Amino acid sequence: MQYLEGRKYVVQGIFLVVALIFLTRLFFMQVLDGTYKLAADKNTLQRLVQTPYRGLIYDRKNVPLVQNTPVYDLMVVPREVKQLDTLRLAELLQIPLEDLRASLVAAKKYSRVKASPILQNLTTADLAVILDKLGDFPGFRTQTRMARAYRTPNLAHALGYVGAITPAFLEKPKYAKYQPGENVGISGLESFYEQTLMGRRGVQYKMVNVRGIEKGKFRGGEFDTLSVAGQDLHLSIDAELQAYGEKLLAGRRGSIVAIDPKTGEILAFVSAPHYEPQLLTGKGSGNRYMALLNNPDRPLFDRPLMATYPPGSVFKLVNELVALQLGVVQPSTGFECNQKLVRCTHRHEYPANVSIAIKNSCNPYFYQVLRAVVQRGQAPNKYDDAHIGLAQWQKMVKSFGLGEKLGVDMSQEKRGLIPSPEFYDHKFFNKKENRQHRWSFRNVYSLSIGQGEIGITGLQMANVLATIANRGWYYTPHFVRGIGNGGPLPEFQQKHYTAVDTTLFKYIIPGMEMVVDGNGGTGNLASLSQYGITMAGKTGTVQNPHGFDHATFAAFAPVQDPKIAIAVFIENSGFGGTSAAPAAGLMIEKYLRGKVAPHRKRWEDWVMYGDFTKHLHGM
Repeated sequence: MQYLEGRKYVVQGIFLVVALIFLTRLFFMQVLDGTYKLAADKNTLQRLVQTPYRGLIYDRKNVPLVQNTPVYDLMVVPREVKQLDTLRLAELLQIPLEDLRASLVAAKKYSRVKASPILQNLTTADLAVILDKLGDFPGFRTQTRMARAYRTPNLAHALGYVGAITPAFLEKPKYAKYQPGENVGISGLESFYEQTLMGRRGVQYKMVNVRGIEKGKFRGGEFDTLSVAGQDLHLSIDAELQAYGEKLLAGRRGSIVAIDPKTGEILAFVSAPHYEPQLLTGKGSGNRYMALLNNPDRPLFDRPLMATYPPGSVFKLVNELVALQLGVVQPSTGFECNQKLVRCTHRHEYPANVSIAIKNSCNPYFYQVLRAVVQRGQAPNKYDDAHIGLAQWQKMVKSFGLGEKLGVDMSQEKRGLIPSPEFYDHKFFNKKENRQHRWSFRNVYSLSIGQGEIGITGLQMANVLATIANRGWYYTPHFVRGIGNGGPLPEFQQKHYTAVDTTLFKYIIPGMEMVVDGNGGTGNLASLSQYGITMAGKTGTVQNPHGFDHATFAAFAPVQDPKIAIAVFIENSGFGGTSAAPAAGLMIEKYLRGKVAPHRKRWEDWVMYGDFTKHLHGM
């Protein structure tokens, strides 16, 4: 009996201990640990995501380009909607009934318990009209957020734009933390630096009663987290130079890219025709976007990054450098202007050396330069020889940043094309006969004058001139010179050297100076010698099978201490010396002198309004 009595006390003790454990655990769960109360009270809690201030964007002189402005969104929580009169609500919001119904269906599809946007970018006046009647529509509420405000009418293609995140975006893991209705960078710098600009969201938990009236913070804000504002971007763009470039190309199609050779910083990035960045913000932005998209002049097309053209005669500089590196020509090498080989469009003296050839842009001279590169007698027949020579040529040309993406801090950059032997193998393969036709230098000679299959972008051409200005190296071109209080991304601080020895670049620069300031140079309309500014440049006329030829000019200045390298493309404008060259000269004058002399206004008018299809007689 004593044994049984003892077991009774043991069992009672066990039950007592278990009870104490349960009571302690319940006390912890219900009193000390608020997370369980939070889970139990979801029906009386409101979780509000605090969107941080998006980082601002400034130009190189700290002039604000992009700021934030408050706007309002009408949101809906489908589960809370009761006896909705959709017709009355559509009339209140002044939107088509079908659009409202479609938005409600999308909101339910996303979530019945989370808020989704119904109408965005409301102004204060719009909000006042809606708030007066919103109490009649349970489940609907307004939300304040910050939207982009563009302080400049320029630089739209580089800045890009911000828009409400779409369902397609939300399905991507990269955007898993975004909420419907939140803004996200869609294009340009707004997209490339999205994670930098967006900051970090915060969360607030608020108690609400069954009528949705706020009753204060949950547990005094114990579970709230603060948002962290995005970092600002400090661009290398000179806003005044950018505005001037867009003014010059207004009404034209083309591009201007200017780079600081010493840093790789992009000073101007003009895509013409352009549009104002503010057009793609606020109410009605969708309709304005479609109007731009359907415009036959394609103002949304980012020409400096995406338009690839044959570079024309500007490319002769690269071919000459490759030939010098391979030792197949010397600076003093002369070739006859033999027009039986290829037509030459200029009347000039015998090109006894590379400087005279560059000055006069002699096509037969550079035909023979590339022939010396490609046909070097490295194989027993001309076909295999061309295959070997072109492979060496392509490898060296690509070291200038051509035929590949440069890696600028923008998406949608095109590679361009520097054709390889395999490219021509494919081109000359006859599918019908299932037979490979052989090719030689005679099939690819157009590369010698920057024509044929070769294609480069405006950004790449400006970078080639920056590379020549630096005598053989470049930094990857970039827009952002500072993030927050720091510098640019590390990849924009690494030098890239070409396959051409740096000592050889000095041999092509005197000829480039003669292009601009020599007697009879093809680019003399760009000259700034009257201001003591020396310039090295090269004109180009790009053959266009679809219409009038395109014009191009590329240059850097001052020659001994380069501060700007520039490339100008103007579509359907003929000879580069009559249209692109004066445009480049005006841009360089604006940047180096801070102004354009009044007497130079006639050249402004010529670039903006001149008929380039006619001879320049009298200008």
